[in-house]
Amino acid sequence: MKKTTIIGGGFAGLSTAAQLAKRGYNVSIIEKNLQIGGRARQFSSNDFIFDMGPSWYWMPDVFEKFFNQFNKSASDYFDLIKLDPGFQMIFSNHETISIPASYTKLEELFEQIEPGSANKLKKFMDEAKFKYEFSMDSLIYEPGISFNELFKKEIFKNLFKLQIFSSYKKHVANYFKNKKIRTLLEFPVLFLGTAPKETPALYSLMAYSGFIQGTYYPMGGFHKVIDGMKKLCEELGVKIHTNEDVQKIHIHNNKAYQIETQTKKYESDIIVASADYHHVENKLLDKKYRNYSEKYWNKKIFSPSCLLFYLGINKKLKKLIHHNLFFDADIEQHIKDIYTDKNWPENPLFYACCPSKTDLTVAPEGQENLFLLIPISPGSNDNNHIREKYFKLMIKRLEKYCGQNIMDAIIYKKSYCINDFKNDYNAYKGNAYGLANTLFQTANFKPSIFNKNVSNLYYTGQLTVPGPGVPPSLISGQVVAKLIAQKHKIK
Repeated sequence: MKKTTIIGGGFAGLSTAAQLAKRGYNVSIIEKNLQIGGRARQFSSNDFIFDMGPSWYWMPDVFEKFFNQFNKSASDYFDLIKLDPGFQMIFSNHETISIPASYTKLEELFEQIEPGSANKLKKFMDEAKFKYEFSMDSLIYEPGISFNELFKKEIFKNLFKLQIFSSYKKHVANYFKNKKIRTLLEFPVLFLGTAPKETPALYSLMAYSGFIQGTYYPMGGFHKVIDGMKKLCEELGVKIHTNEDVQKIHIHNNKAYQIETQTKKYESDIIVASADYHHVENKLLDKKYRNYSEKYWNKKIFSPSCLLFYLGINKKLKKLIHHNLFFDADIEQHIKDIYTDKNWPENPLFYACCPSKTDLTVAPEGQENLFLLIPISPGSNDNNHIREKYFKLMIKRLEKYCGQNIMDAIIYKKSYCINDFKNDYNAYKGNAYGLANTLFQTANFKPSIFNKNVSNLYYTGQLTVPGPGVPPSLISGQVVAKLIAQKHKIK
């Protein structure tokens, strides 16, 4: 059995581990933190249970397909429910639009906002569905190691329909005139880490997932998915080592043979880096073995980082649902601030997640679990003064919307920002989501999934194919495992 060591136990690392163990490899995961899960870790305090990162369960078929490969189902590991409404968006003057789980009700909602838009919505979503299904079948599971992957007959045949070279913002504007509808449909691509005008129209597939497939929630929190994947890995014989910070990857004759942590050394035939790509290359490898220079990384367009707050509230909050998007400020100015000017936003949009509206286990009875997030530019200054300034700004807007005093009801508070992403995940510039999915950072234009100078070193996760987000990270692990199985066959 080939000894395979995976650095990092987030979604991509766990996905890789399960896939390789299933194929007969002897797999170990080395995790820096005390808890497995990467950005999807969870912590509890004062009887509140907080998911630290991901909270949107979209693209449910990707999760199901992953577990199906082991003759399992997601339901074998966690209880998944569909949210209705899926989410709500709050505009200026506190006008609120809630997105229903029913497509018929969604059509009715669009028609109320912009007469005649129901038919346009059907056409828009039919196109988005085609892109989604085509991408799942022909694009997203490719390793990005040869441009021949892009020169397939079916891709050329459907190039116009895929709209790879069109702007997503213009694509939405071609269908809808109402500004609120446009904002609703542009919002999903913000998960991809760049402005809608810089995102290929191909990614209307995200709108299909969010509006048609719907928004789900694993009861007990998003970390339940990690728990399920961990259990699956252990059932397959994967060994998981936590609180082990990798210090060095040792190379001999252009082959990695050992991983050294602060306390141990792990011999290995194959190494997969699921940790931050830039960190692995610049801190764990000697310069001559790196794929990319510091100049290369500095030129890349990164997804936002974020300022997060985990709050325990000693009373129930009015008007909030599970997912709340506060778009009561100028979206174009926020985008300009963080993508163009690379400054803290003057008057930010923000996201408020209140899982206790759905799940009574994450907060004491009669209280609320509240998670707040502001997207910011990676590499931004981070200190307590800045954090508090934006915390007060968000609470003030929340209080105005809910019509309640929230500040005095806070009994638990923890913040998380740039410095924490760097400390916990060695994240380049404190990024939260990885590389932005611009045209020239998509598919084969992403950092390589394998090391060009070391024959048995591979990469997986949000800085390589297919891209940022939980479902892409799940897929990334499957893609690298398949490549390893092709190149390092077990006799």
